[in-house]
Amino acid sequence: MISGPPGTGKTTLAHAIASALGCPAICRDEIKEGMVHATPGFAPRPGDELTTRTLPTFFGVLKLLLKAGVTTVAEAAFQDRVWRPGLEPLQDLARIRIVHCAADPELARERTLRRKKQNPVRQAHPDPDQAEVGHNQFDRVSIEAPFIEVDTTDGYEPELDTIVAFVSSGRT
Repeated sequence: MISGPPGTGKTTLAHAIASALGCPAICRDEIKEGMVHATPGFAPRPGDELTTRTLPTFFGVLKLLLKAGVTTVAEAAFQDRVWRPGLEPLQDLARIRIVHCAADPELARERTLRRKKQNPVRQAHPDPDQAEVGHNQFDRVSIEAPFIEVDTTDGYEPELDTIVAFVSSGRT
């Protein structure tokens, strides 16, 4: 499970870990971006209808893959109050490891704005200034699982090999 505030490199890291492990990365934002294609005239805002529909879709995909025995990297801005109800049932299906991404808050905001400007698909998400929870108010998910902190300000600290070894620990 890859988590952290917006702009902290979660999606990029999720895909790097999934590639290293040879498994899929399921990213909440990518699911929402796919929904935008089928919703002409969609305008993002905090708590919009696509965000509401994305959560059960995200957890449904994760549950389907985990029940089939597929190692999966799940990525989203997991916050305790929103995500705990969907994550706790998955603990019976998977050995969860949490990778929490962090970066300088101003850099994270700049990344979010730059990404949205460069990629029209990112229009599915509100601007950082419209976000329901700011970088400093991010409420980390607190399910009982091993976790590692990753600073993504300039590359990965610790390095990707260390992160992959952490998420792979205990595999049979």
